[in-house]
Amino acid sequence: MAKTPRSIRVAAMDYLSRREHATHELFQKLLAKEEYEADDISEALARLTDQDLLNDERFTEAFINQRISRGSGPLKIRAELRQKGVSDDMIEAFLNERDVLWQESALEVRIKKYGSERPADLKETARQTRFIQSRGFSSEQARYAMSHYDSESFDSDHD
Repeated sequence: MAKTPRSIRVAAMDYLSRREHATHELFQKLLAKEEYEADDISEALARLTDQDLLNDERFTEAFINQRISRGSGPLKIRAELRQKGVSDDMIEAFLNERDVLWQESALEVRIKKYGSERPADLKETARQTRFIQSRGFSSEQARYAMSHYDSESFDSDHD
């Protein structure tokens, strides 16, 4: 039995009612149902885009904000957005708006996990640096995070 454009729209709206989706991501979910034809899905998604019910810019901004609040860095966010089919130009536009934030974000991630004191030794410094990088921060951002400590513990080390 062929599915109608209306049933595709209902299924798409069901996904969109739960959270924002990238166009490509929603296309893949609907295609995976196997009951819809690719051309019919594309047509339905184009109409949803025209009605601003499906918007890759809105999705990208919301996704980035959510990931930042979870402590993810730009490298990890970029990779996740690419997997969802968001264009590199759009990803870069939204990530570049937040350039100033990334170093401070990396510092916040380190402090939340390990506190603001200086690591005890090089092994611990390396472990914390690897953790920050695993969250998607660059080497430079991790270096910044590792170079800022609680001023009291820093001062007591240099007396």
